[in-house]
Amino acid sequence: MPINLRQLEALDAVVRQGSFLAAARALHRSHPSLINQLRKLEQQLDVVLFDRSGYRTTLTEAGAAFYRASQRLLREQQDLNELAAYLRDGSETRLRIVIGDVTPLRPCLRLLRAFARRHPRVQLDLAFENLAGPRERLLDGEADLIVHHVDPADPRFERHVIARVEIIPVAAPDFLRPETLDDLSYETLGDYTQCIIRDTAHDSPDENYFVLDYAPRITVGDQQTKKAVIVEGMAWGHMPDFLVARELEAGTLRSLAGGRIGGAGIDIAVARLSAGRKGIMAQKLWRHLTSPTAE
Repeated sequence: MPINLRQLEALDAVVRQGSFLAAARALHRSHPSLINQLRKLEQQLDVVLFDRSGYRTTLTEAGAAFYRASQRLLREQQDLNELAAYLRDGSETRLRIVIGDVTPLRPCLRLLRAFARRHPRVQLDLAFENLAGPRERLLDGEADLIVHHVDPADPRFERHVIARVEIIPVAAPDFLRPETLDDLSYETLGDYTQCIIRDTAHDSPDENYFVLDYAPRITVGDQQTKKAVIVEGMAWGHMPDFLVARELEAGTLRSLAGGRIGGAGIDIAVARLSAGRKGIMAQKLWRHLTSPTAE
């Protein structure tokens, strides 16, 4: 006959309560039935679990080893019961989050880490997309929410701004010829290689993102690679301020902003679709990201 969980629960109660009688009371069972249950367990195992020679019930050496192993099964049973209750509530076990390429990553990840620690049963699937990619994933139903720039006038999205990012045109100090610096404009920059990010949207919208159509270019897949290309003097390009602040301070990059060359300030927002049903955990994640103290 296989060991059952009621036997392990009875064993656990005796150890925790210190006697068969106290364990029977804690489990709301009769004293004789509990004793019989544990005697049957010893017979099944052919192992003496309890030292009954003293006033207080104690485990034998073999009994202590068996008890320690039994705790794993009892914890797993408790985890299964908690998971079942979690699922009965309609809570999701997986949330899909897409983070945009100009989102300040570390503060965003700190917020997500805090949520994950508070809700360990929820798996956070993180994806990283460029330019129009995050919005497309959301509109295609491939994300529960995104952290990216979203047009505040677009009624398809509900958004909450969490950061402001400046997009700055930069180059290595000796990348441009001195005469170009004297009359810097997008027209004069057309003679120089520009580094741009590859849009991960499948159906890219008609948005320019500072790209000079007439200039030679290097196309890369992420902002860190773009920065490395620019620092090495292979191209110029627009970068989010938080990614180049140290290089600008150290002088390994120079800002090209000013005069006829500009950047842009953009709001980074937590965004989700305005329409459609939101799951319990998706709602909690939204509240956590938009108002961390409210959850």
